[in-house]
Amino acid sequence: MHRSIVAGAVVLLAGCQFAPKHVRPESPSPESFPAEYAGDSAAGTHARQIGWRDFIEDPRLESLLSTALTHNRDLVIAVARIDEARGLYRIQRSDRLPSLVATGDASRSRTMIAGVGGTAGGQSFTLDRYSIGVAVPAFELDFWGRVRNLSEAARSQFLATVQAQRAFRLSLIRDVAGAYLSSLEAAERIRLAEATVESRREGLRIARVRFEAGITSALDFRQAESLLTQAEADLAGLRLTRARNENALAELVGAPIDSATPAALPLAEQLSTTTLTPGLSSELLVARPDIMAAEEQLRAARANIGAARAAFFPSISLTGNFGFSSTELDDLVGSDHQAWSFGPSIRLPIFNYGRNRGNLTVAEARENIAIATYERTIQTAFREVADALAGRRYLSEQVAAQERAVTAQRQIAELARTRYAEGVVSYIEVLDAERTLFASEQALLQLRRLEADNLVNLYVVLGGGMVERR
Repeated sequence: MHRSIVAGAVVLLAGCQFAPKHVRPESPSPESFPAEYAGDSAAGTHARQIGWRDFIEDPRLESLLSTALTHNRDLVIAVARIDEARGLYRIQRSDRLPSLVATGDASRSRTMIAGVGGTAGGQSFTLDRYSIGVAVPAFELDFWGRVRNLSEAARSQFLATVQAQRAFRLSLIRDVAGAYLSSLEAAERIRLAEATVESRREGLRIARVRFEAGITSALDFRQAESLLTQAEADLAGLRLTRARNENALAELVGAPIDSATPAALPLAEQLSTTTLTPGLSSELLVARPDIMAAEEQLRAARANIGAARAAFFPSISLTGNFGFSSTELDDLVGSDHQAWSFGPSIRLPIFNYGRNRGNLTVAEARENIAIATYERTIQTAFREVADALAGRRYLSEQVAAQERAVTAQRQIAELARTRYAEGVVSYIEVLDAERTLFASEQALLQLRRLEADNLVNLYVVLGGGMVERR
């Protein structure tokens, strides 16, 4: 009966749990995205079900992303942090089980024994001592769950690190695609600027001929010259932008860009043909790795509260060893030379100047911080998805409107040149039409890049990119 009572008490104590039960906080964001631009939540494919290779249709961008996901140094660091967190979790988990160590010792000592009454003539002895054995160092009986909660906290930290690496992987896909599209936009704007420069050089040549023939005034000639220099300045600025974009892309990729990579698709063909559905905002909780990482951090904070509460109670540890000890090496192992010891030890906190209370206050404050961080992460995710959904609708409308504007502006520029050749208007009208046309064409390229970049961003913020194509 006594044994049953003791065993029941041990089981009851072992079941103590001081950590708050993990309950996922209520989402602070609306259940659905704005219907004005979110579209039908049932139409399309969930981003998390599509691998990034299937979503990206530009073969050159796919090649760059594949290289970046292997060689980007920040991603290498993120992967190494997973190994670090895994090792820390294994260290903490090992404290839940007793450890066994083997010991061995050999010593020789000389001792002088004085004569009777302290007189001279004592004798000296040389003593050999050998011992071997196994021992269990102090093993804490985790009655209050302190070790268990510390292990759970380490596990949650490890899982949070895994999710943080996935979140960085997604952000890397977005950053590489953004830098690539910006470089592609700069290249197309440069081609447009180069064609414009050549056209305006020809216009300047004609204006010089007309001026020297006395057909037009010096004002028209200088206006044509100004139009050319403006285009040349824009061209130089675009070349600088392209160089910086390519340098940024090379840094993100993390390795030299192979010249044999496939050719890029034009900017107008960068839009993915896959229709993405946003679903409900609650689905982001299991699709976004940054949200899942924040939840694991919350789990870890709550487990640390349990460990801090357990520190107020006594800790009981067991130590034991078994082995053999003898003065002769030949007969070291034998029943006559067995040596063993076993015993518990207890440590009860009595007065430590509020240290345990301070640790508990810190743990509880960190739980509140983790809750607020989790809720803020959800709000940020909702805003990012809503912004990308709005961009998907309104950027496409902007691109369509700008395409019509470019078409109309080309007709205006052509009419202005014809009217000037007929002497109906001054060259300033041609100047204004050419400037407006150039700006409209550049704006169209910029809008196309923004639209393509927004669709990649929508794919990322919806939690896509984790599935690899086999």
